[in-house]
Amino acid sequence: MTRVDGAKQEEAEKLATEEATIGQILEAQRGNRHLIVLQDFPDPDAISSAYAHQLISKAFEIEADIIYAGRISHLQNIALVRLLDIELIRYRGELPGPYDAAVFVDNQGTTCEEIVAVLEEKKIPPIIVVDHHEKQERLVPTFSDIRAVGATATIYAEYLAQGLIEVDKSKKDHILTATALMHGLMTDTNNFIGARSADFQAAAFLSQFADSELLSQIMTQSRSKQVMETIYRALGNRLLVENFSLAGVGYLRPEDRDAIPQAADFLLTEGNVHTAIVYGIVTGDDHREALIGSMRTTQITINPDEFIKEAFGKDVRGYYYGGGKVAAGGFEIPVGFLSGNNSGEYQDLKWQVYDIQIKHGIFAKLGVRLK
Repeated sequence: MTRVDGAKQEEAEKLATEEATIGQILEAQRGNRHLIVLQDFPDPDAISSAYAHQLISKAFEIEADIIYAGRISHLQNIALVRLLDIELIRYRGELPGPYDAAVFVDNQGTTCEEIVAVLEEKKIPPIIVVDHHEKQERLVPTFSDIRAVGATATIYAEYLAQGLIEVDKSKKDHILTATALMHGLMTDTNNFIGARSADFQAAAFLSQFADSELLSQIMTQSRSKQVMETIYRALGNRLLVENFSLAGVGYLRPEDRDAIPQAADFLLTEGNVHTAIVYGIVTGDDHREALIGSMRTTQITINPDEFIKEAFGKDVRGYYYGGGKVAAGGFEIPVGFLSGNNSGEYQDLKWQVYDIQIKHGIFAKLGVRLK
């Protein structure tokens, strides 16, 4: 593994005790190699923000790789990566090389535990965290920029607008970065319905450089057959209680995981529903299973981060099973010892147990008795 020299290490430690800017942090790391870590199943906001961080890193002669441990399955995400030729590395048990530090974008380490564990084992420090979700306590980075804005893309657009690097319309990678950030911003604010002042300012800046035709190509991908089938299951299984729509969709393949938040978005469009929660058991490539859930709300008095943390609690290490941001949240509960065994009867019994347990946690939070 490469190591920072003594002068750089001393400067980095000094910056850790001061109110440094991200530019100062990157300058102190000039010439080093960083790993940009995304959540296991990255969305457009995460992908675009990592792409922007990679571009910014080049200005400081920092080589940066982008890594994730799950899958990219949503058709818009696939289109984003392919059309913009964004290089993402899928973690498969080993890091792709030696690194001096890690950067966490659109997450704070709680949704990429496998990668965090290997970074801790190899003593690769988390130097930067940039995110817009509620603050978590998993990492202790040198620099942290966590804000209540609509998207992490908003924060990176602001870095560019403030001149961290000079955006140039004549440079293809600058145009692609602006296009990606605009897509991330639009998707995480539900096409600006949930946008705030900072998000609109970011969009105004990005609109000067983004390729509108390319953006349209990315945004107009249709729903896949698997997503439609999951929505159909969610509609058939939904339980309506106090303007909440709850739906378990059973077992899903890892490549269909993104169907869960899309089903939650769809259930939220039903009249008299202000909050939708959809969940299912996703089986990984290694046959490990996890209960994955997604929450969407239009109710301003509901904080998804607090709701999910209070409903499902923490694991044995003291980490919450999930969290969220304004209007949206998610959770992931390992099935653990009960994973595997694909026989129909066993799977049915296992699903019944988890379905009841999830409903129990939600009903207890709502103060409603589970019948």
